[in-house]
Amino acid sequence: MRNTKIYLLATLAAVFWGANFNLARPVLAEMSPYIAGASRYVLAAAVMVLIVWAKKEGIPFKHWQAYLVLGVVGVFGFNLFFFLGMETSSAINGALIMGLNPLLTAILGYLILGDKPSNRQLIAFPIGIAGVAIVVLGAGAQLTVSIGDVYILIANFNWALYNVLVKKMMPKDVSGVASTASIMTFGAIALTVAAALHGNPMVMPTITASAALLMMSLGGGVLAYLFWNASIAQLGPSKAAIFLNLVPVTAMVIAAFEQRPPSHVQLLGAALVISAVTFSSVSAGRSTSNGSSPSARRQH
Repeated sequence: MRNTKIYLLATLAAVFWGANFNLARPVLAEMSPYIAGASRYVLAAAVMVLIVWAKKEGIPFKHWQAYLVLGVVGVFGFNLFFFLGMETSSAINGALIMGLNPLLTAILGYLILGDKPSNRQLIAFPIGIAGVAIVVLGAGAQLTVSIGDVYILIANFNWALYNVLVKKMMPKDVSGVASTASIMTFGAIALTVAAALHGNPMVMPTITASAALLMMSLGGGVLAYLFWNASIAQLGPSKAAIFLNLVPVTAMVIAAFEQRPPSHVQLLGAALVISAVTFSSVSAGRSTSNGSSPSARRQH
């Protein structure tokens, strides 16, 4: 029964993250990427701070330098390029590109921290890259790259770098909830400053866009983080990473209900990306239990 609950939490976290790619569409129809990113994380950060206060914990500002770096990379950098990308990229493309994140994180972990990837991760990485390349380039006679897909690739790199920096910089004497509230707060401030400098007017979104933004903030931000952390604590990062395959699957299912089913090219790319991530994750779960995968801490 306990395992069933943990599996459910991991599944819900992945589903929330997958839905973000579909929810971005109505939000960006009414708001600029800068305003959307700032609004999403101002709300998410406020909720996380309230949770910290409810748990009678303090906001540990003595670690502000670490939280600033993590907030700029993982919240500001990821979300800005995510929303810029989703202006022109499809939900399926975006989710499949981000699906490569566990493998990209493993590569950056090796380059920055010296965490040697497993042999299966090394084999899986080019397979995953091939899957993303198929999705991004398409299969027509004229191969083109959408600027939106490029932005999502940059967002993916920011998120992988964040995952690595979390392991290196996250304070050990502070709870995960308090640290995440602090990271979100710095990220929200950076996104707000960027929105102000960019000069986009603040608009009052319709009920549809407001509901989508609220779901992205609370579901894909706060709840997904809390559920994922609970899953990581019980399953470990490697086993939990398999559930991340549900992110692109969720985006494809929702897109199909929206009358935007995946193309044959996207299905082929999805098969390669999902197979690569599953192959590498199962391998890592059977190898050493040093918990070196920095992709354990995620807050899409």
